[in-house]
Amino acid sequence: MAIYNLDQLQHHILLCNGGTCMRNEGEEVTQAVRDEILKQQAGGFIHTTRTKCNSQCDDACVTIVYPQGDWYGQMTPDSGRALVQALCEGEKLEKHLIANVAKTSVN
Repeated sequence: MAIYNLDQLQHHILLCNGGTCMRNEGEEVTQAVRDEILKQQAGGFIHTTRTKCNSQCDDACVTIVYPQGDWYGQMTPDSGRALVQALCEGEKLEKHLIANVAKTSVN
């Protein structure tokens, strides 16, 4: 699932595959997100990367979306699929949103 034209990239999903997240369906969430990207034919504008621990273990399984800066917690395979669907519709997955760390520029 490679993105060759980064000009089309709209969402970069970072999937925590640290120890706690892996014990809380991290692998299943990763696969569900990637499967849904394929199903939605969104591979041209959504890219995924597995990460190690994101230090939010109390919120496992954690998924982060940039450039929006949205951090999602307690993700499951079903919510992972719902996240991809929401991104395709230009929305957030409010139910699982735990933080937004987007920095806005000051003019």
